[in-house]
Amino acid sequence: MSTIKDKKIKGILRCPVCKCNMDIEDKGNGILFCDGERRHCYDFASGGYVNLTKPGQSNGGDAKGAVRARSEFLDTEHYRPIANTLCGLINKHCGDSGTVIDAGCGEGYYSVAVAEHGYDVVGFDLSKFATDAAAKRAKRKGCYNTFFGTASVFDMPVADKGADALVNIFAPCVEEEYSRALKDGGVLIVVYAGPEHLMGLKSAVYEQTHANEERADLPKFMYEIERERLTYTINVQGNESVKNLFAMTPYYWKTSIEDGRKLDSVEELITTVDIIFTVYKK
Repeated sequence: MSTIKDKKIKGILRCPVCKCNMDIEDKGNGILFCDGERRHCYDFASGGYVNLTKPGQSNGGDAKGAVRARSEFLDTEHYRPIANTLCGLINKHCGDSGTVIDAGCGEGYYSVAVAEHGYDVVGFDLSKFATDAAAKRAKRKGCYNTFFGTASVFDMPVADKGADALVNIFAPCVEEEYSRALKDGGVLIVVYAGPEHLMGLKSAVYEQTHANEERADLPKFMYEIERERLTYTINVQGNESVKNLFAMTPYYWKTSIEDGRKLDSVEELITTVDIIFTVYKK
């Protein structure tokens, strides 16, 4: 049975249709419902997530194959230092407890890492395959202080000023919506690729490589209070892992079939991981 045990998590959720408060009915896998006049209901899927998309929003986000590739690569723990740095920043700015929204949570690797540090985590992603994987990851790790819903980060089904922190990791940054969801004094942590991120991977695929540009969608009205850069080198072993890494990047969709095939014979890849963490305060 899928239940929301933490009252903080249940309290932050709002109906995507009428914006009323949500509650849970523990029957079968569980039903999430609102207290509005029409009592909109949302079933927990067998994996533990809830589809909270509005009409016309469903079937978006990453495909099943892309989610599988990301899950398998992240399970190698090459990106564990990113998760550790993220959790350290949350602790620094929010203390030992609080409610954290992961906007664009993907398959839940970072969400679960934050939950393992004792925070209540609500993750949203437009891909039902991603939120299914995230809920299953949380269950495997015994993290019942989590909730995963399929929803757009541009219009999240959460209360105004409900979150102590919001993390945005390799996903669109929607300042107005994120500011709405944050408590006064809450923090937004945006995590994105630095100039040299995955340069070794790009060198294996392209004849010419260029440094990554600064993001164009960083917040303009919230106050930046901290910026941290994390750089280290990883050695990716095995062709499947190399291809999984490639498949979880934007390059996968922008690269010609011919260039993509250059990775077919690559059994070992050494590349730089270069990540920027920017912290903003509401």
